[in-house]
Amino acid sequence: MILQTIEQYYTWALIAILLLNFTQRKIPGTNKKRFATIYLASILLLFEVGVVTILARDWNHNLAWVVALVCVALLYFLRNKALPFRLHCVECNARLDFNHVIGHDDNLCQDCYDKAHPEEAAKREEKAQKTSETPAVLVSTDKDAASVDDIDWDVWEPTEICVITYLFHEDKVLLIDKKTGLGKGLVNAPGGHIEETETALEAAKREFTEETHLSVDNLRLVGKLNFQFRDGLAERGYVYFADTYEGEMQETDEARPFWCPVSEIPYDRMWADDLHWLPLAMEGKRFEGFFIFDDQVMVDKRITLEEDDEEI
Repeated sequence: MILQTIEQYYTWALIAILLLNFTQRKIPGTNKKRFATIYLASILLLFEVGVVTILARDWNHNLAWVVALVCVALLYFLRNKALPFRLHCVECNARLDFNHVIGHDDNLCQDCYDKAHPEEAAKREEKAQKTSETPAVLVSTDKDAASVDDIDWDVWEPTEICVITYLFHEDKVLLIDKKTGLGKGLVNAPGGHIEETETALEAAKREFTEETHLSVDNLRLVGKLNFQFRDGLAERGYVYFADTYEGEMQETDEARPFWCPVSEIPYDRMWADDLHWLPLAMEGKRFEGFFIFDDQVMVDKRITLEEDDEEI
């Protein structure tokens, strides 16, 4: 009788696990726990097969204990993969909410996660400010500015955030002929937008590979760019340098990569701001740039060096 009841309600248990798996799909950073629910469903299926076999062949129902012990042993053997769930933060022992119990593979509360990933916390805070500070008014004012001094950069908010990476090898730098998107037809370095679940560093590596088929590592942040366009676009860019790579360079739908001697960088074919900060970055100076553009024409600029806060 007990086995018949188990067999009857097995389907509902499996549905509950699958619904849990669908919920996990909406939570970022949950690959490990999503696979865990699949392991649990598989072990439950194994138990159900054993129960059905015992009932179908009219075997002694006590054999179900053997099947159960096998499933428990399997669950113990796969415990690191099938049971990654925790009720409390592994750092501060704070009780986790439902989403952090079933999702977020690191088993950290939001405060501990933010401490471990300050870039993501800053990006989320910027996004929250954009939704609460009426950014449309800011853009309407800033896009008409004639000078960078007319913009209050402390409250200015970018509508897009991107990355750009310069790879140096021997006396050459890798550049691209931009084939699509903003800056089409100009020479630039590989880069693009930061996805919602990425850090700037992760985006820099991904975009570089997508546009050149090369992989880069050991990137270092050398500066930050802030652009206000007359059409309303407000863009922030993080600039990275790299000097090691792997793979074979290939042209893509987005870009045609090529090696260029550092002494022959074609500034006349690049965005006008590059001439004012790229040489400084190659000298080892950290910088932040502020620019106003009307389409591809630079209207005004200001560059601040990190070492001595000098303005150029």
